[in-house]
Amino acid sequence: MRSDTEILAARAGDDLLRRNAIFERFFEREATRLAEACQEMSRRFLAGGRLLAFGNGSAATDAEHVSVEFVHPVIVGKRALPALDVGPNFETRLPAILRPEDMVMGFAFSGRDKAVERALLMAEERGALTFALAGEVGAYPFDLPDEDPFVCQEVFEVLYHLLWETVHVYFEHREQGHDVGASSFLYPMLGKGEQRLEEVVREVQSSMLQKVEGVNSLRAATARTEAGTISEIAAAVSERLGRGGKVVAFGNGGSATDANDLVADCVDPPPGMEPVPAVSLSAEPANITAIANDIGAEAIFARQLIAHARPEDVAVGISTSGGSANVLAAFAEARKRGLLTVGIVGYDGGRILSEGLTDHALVVRSDYIPRIQEVQASIYHVLRGLVQELRER
Repeated sequence: MRSDTEILAARAGDDLLRRNAIFERFFEREATRLAEACQEMSRRFLAGGRLLAFGNGSAATDAEHVSVEFVHPVIVGKRALPALDVGPNFETRLPAILRPEDMVMGFAFSGRDKAVERALLMAEERGALTFALAGEVGAYPFDLPDEDPFVCQEVFEVLYHLLWETVHVYFEHREQGHDVGASSFLYPMLGKGEQRLEEVVREVQSSMLQKVEGVNSLRAATARTEAGTISEIAAAVSERLGRGGKVVAFGNGGSATDANDLVADCVDPPPGMEPVPAVSLSAEPANITAIANDIGAEAIFARQLIAHARPEDVAVGISTSGGSANVLAAFAEARKRGLLTVGIVGYDGGRILSEGLTDHALVVRSDYIPRIQEVQASIYHVLRGLVQELRER
């Protein structure tokens, strides 16, 4: 007979793998619309438009993620594009800042959100280009790809990453004499020659599907190598929670939004799941800026841990590189205080893995940050589901 750990590991692997067919179906259906949407987005960005994003609950963390991806691009040399997380009370805030040339993205992962729908309808009436992820209103409404809100959120993360990657191709095509320039490694089929914009739409559509195939392959590889570790972490986290502990999450940039999302999934989970105590150190802008200003950026998480951590807690650090100085400092502080430490990292695991700086490390072995983040989201969602299962026993 298989042990409980082996059963959990098999379940983790199966849960990761089942996502691939959902992703494939969704993007095969939507790639044409996404390629066309990017063409219009490039026109609006060049006309001074901004991307404004919002949502409630865990969907609000995707609005944060959209803002980070477009303002602070992960590819060196790419321009910063104006994007904003509208934040809470978006129904009041959005009308005050909206301009006709803007693009508006509303997130909802578990059925209709009437507040999101109202905001999107208002924006469309004022001339904005609107995206409903998911919903039935706006210029680009998208259906929920699955009944699981976690899976829906992961699909839409890939969607807005693809929008970000592709919009650069279009406005570089417009501005640089149809030379895709620095984007050539993203879309090598475009080459250096002049092309009709319609041809770019078709080729970008094909490239989007290749990227989805890439993230599915990476997720499958992660299922093979990390499912056992996910099950071990789920058991260890459940034990700490049973002792009265909490999850303390942290990360930088896009990983900060993932830390915020993990905590939202803990304290305000989808229906049928019990809340789990958790805090995100990445969701405290006043503390972060105060510590960075007075001590230094390396201390922004460690200093907060000193205030909040208890020995029965779990420190979860998310880092695509596995080497962010403030994440490493937080893990050092957490270990000193007796916390269980978990790293969710990319590349080859970085210093977190090579120096054994955490009790457990989950590695998404890729060197391309958007794909790393997409699979990391699948990992912590599967982990959250296993923790729920263990708590129900």
